[in-house]
Amino acid sequence: MQKPVQDSNGAAEQGARVTYVHAEAGDAGQRIDNFLMRTLKDVPRSLVYRILRSGEVRVNGGRAKPDYRLADGDRIRVPPIKVKPREPAGIPSRSLRDLIAGSVIHEDRDLLVVNKPAGVSVHGGSGVSTGVIETLRALRPELKELELVHRLDRDTSGCLLVAKRRAALRNLHAQLREREMDKHYLALLGGRWPFGAKTIELPLKTNLKQGGERIVRVHEDGQEAITHFKPIEQFAKVATLMDVSIGTGRTHQIRVHAAHCGHPIAGDEKYGDREVDARLKAFGLRRMFLHAHTLSFARPDSAGEFTVRAPLPEELETVLQNLREPARAKAQGESQPPPPPQK
Repeated sequence: MQKPVQDSNGAAEQGARVTYVHAEAGDAGQRIDNFLMRTLKDVPRSLVYRILRSGEVRVNGGRAKPDYRLADGDRIRVPPIKVKPREPAGIPSRSLRDLIAGSVIHEDRDLLVVNKPAGVSVHGGSGVSTGVIETLRALRPELKELELVHRLDRDTSGCLLVAKRRAALRNLHAQLREREMDKHYLALLGGRWPFGAKTIELPLKTNLKQGGERIVRVHEDGQEAITHFKPIEQFAKVATLMDVSIGTGRTHQIRVHAAHCGHPIAGDEKYGDREVDARLKAFGLRRMFLHAHTLSFARPDSAGEFTVRAPLPEELETVLQNLREPARAKAQGESQPPPPPQK
């Protein structure tokens, strides 16, 4: 990606006048909305989409839709943008740096895989100055092209892919786009799941509440969303451990589909059931029980499939062990011979 070049009036600074950016080979195949968000680092996401919808962004002289994919040499017109300067990114604390450094479960030439801890954002924003990606950049300043491949909710733990090279990022984004990446989660749902293996195909729409909080709902005007639920283990009528895989990657997708079925994810403060969560606290539940467990995808330099797994965090494993105790005690009691009659 080249730096913005001056227009006919001599403008070269973002926010003053029209600028032009040329896509290079490393940008080919990337969506223009993602390209602009990477290029215009101080510009809010909502503003990027606004200038795209209004036709102010042009590629080779023509209007560009947000899903347009760049080609090497494309000339992108960027309109004048005036934004309030963003506060300098915070410096990750020593504890956060140590936490993220200790959470890397795989690294090779192209990738870092982090077992993201719950409660840590993947990136800064919305009142959070630093997240996983900012911390990795602070830890590894020699890696100039570190980018998130996908995202996880702040309270979700597990496998998070980070590309070390732009070529790897493009390849993985293509697999996500073509739904060729296999993503499995472990989720504890409230109550007894009655449906067996079930696929939920219900469109989702994101609305912003006051204060900028995102709320997602099932809505006929929403985007396609496909979630596959498969029960693994039943804990009486209290909860069900599920294997969940997704065919699409919508915001809060698993959480909203689970809640819509009447079995929300345990510990989900936004879409959950307070009564169920209160009951599960007795078994040690202290956070949302959603964990990105397994990722499988093709690698360009390998004939086989690459798979990485993030072990279930200890605090979630403890919840499962505690839930198993009543069932185990009951089973043991039924297997014991009756006591001898008293004389």
